[in-house]
Amino acid sequence: MASRSGAARGRSAKKPVPDAAFDIWLRRGLHQMFDDVAREPIPPELLRLIEQDRGK
Repeated sequence: MASRSGAARGRSAKKPVPDAAFDIWLRRGLHQMFDDVAREPIPPELLRLIEQDRGK
C-alpha cells in the first residue's frame, strides 16, 4: 500500500515567487485609485456607531 506522503514527495512544495515588476505596478495602481478615498474623513455617523459598539 503506497502512502500519500510518498506520492506527494515528487511535487514541489514551493510557492511561486510573485513577479517584482507586477507587484510594483499593482501597488502603485492601487495607491493611485484609492489614496484619495483613504484620506477622506470618517463620517460622524460611522464614528458614532463605532463608539456605541465599543460601549457594549
